[in-house]
Amino acid sequence: MIWTHLSKFRDLGLLLLRATFGLYMAVGHGWGKIVGGPEQWAGLGGTMEIFGLGFAPTFWGLMAALAEFAGALLVALGLLTRPAALLLVINMAVAATAHITGAIDGSPETALLYAFVFLSLVFVGPGKYSVDELAG
Repeated sequence: MIWTHLSKFRDLGLLLLRATFGLYMAVGHGWGKIVGGPEQWAGLGGTMEIFGLGFAPTFWGLMAALAEFAGALLVALGLLTRPAALLLVINMAVAATAHITGAIDGSPETALLYAFVFLSLVFVGPGKYSVDELAG
């Protein structure tokens, strides 16, 4: 069957998945939050109140911004892929919950899609075209 021959491109598929979702998360979502500064971080971190963690909203917002930017770049590179992807899963779960509960406007769809892509990378790893693989 033709599809069985495509399995030899598994690692290329993982590279495309990591690079696409990692770079889009970093540039499309994380960078704007990083440069938004403490005011934006406090607003972003304020959503932690839905989990009973309403203290230090600026800290939580900065952590979310760093996960979305630096963590996503790590995933794109395939460096510390599994821990970085796990942080992004947690971050996206918080974002989806905030959308579902109405703490922030909009649909949880994008956050859930990112969460499941990054969760998949936690399970399967980065593939051979990654810094993790080069490091041994």
